[in-house]
Amino acid sequence: MGWLERHQEYAILFVPLFAFLETCFVVGIFVSSLFLVIACSIIYANGWAELWLMCLLAMLGSSLADHLGFYIGRGLGPGFHHLRLVERNRKKIDKAEALVRRFGPGAIFIGRFIPAIRSLVPAMMGLTGFARTRYTPLDLSACGLWACGLYAIVLGAHELFLAQS
Repeated sequence: MGWLERHQEYAILFVPLFAFLETCFVVGIFVSSLFLVIACSIIYANGWAELWLMCLLAMLGSSLADHLGFYIGRGLGPGFHHLRLVERNRKKIDKAEALVRRFGPGAIFIGRFIPAIRSLVPAMMGLTGFARTRYTPLDLSACGLWACGLYAIVLGAHELFLAQS
């Protein structure tokens, strides 16, 4: 934590970075959302940034990753299913596809709160040919709701640790 304490003005940059990575198509399968929660908790506990600002940056980072996934899905089209990486993660891909088929646009909200498929749902939405003009406001709304959840988790954890000390 020495480097972080000496360069605390850069600490906040980890928030959108971790939000992007945990949500980014395929990368998000391997990056835990726990990194984001820990980073926000440390930054908030040390008073290096306001919690609302971190949640806004997390929302923007995750939405940027969602849009990247959406456009990858649109660009790859049906060829997506033949990628070697997709075949290795078939179970998660199938879950994301089933969610999109069952809930349509609602899958954007539901998938946002399921870490195992969070990074795959935007690509599935893109594969379906979902309208870009409808995707953006729905995704921003889902990411905003998710950021409110992040706010509650970080604040709750902070209050819990304060109460125990």
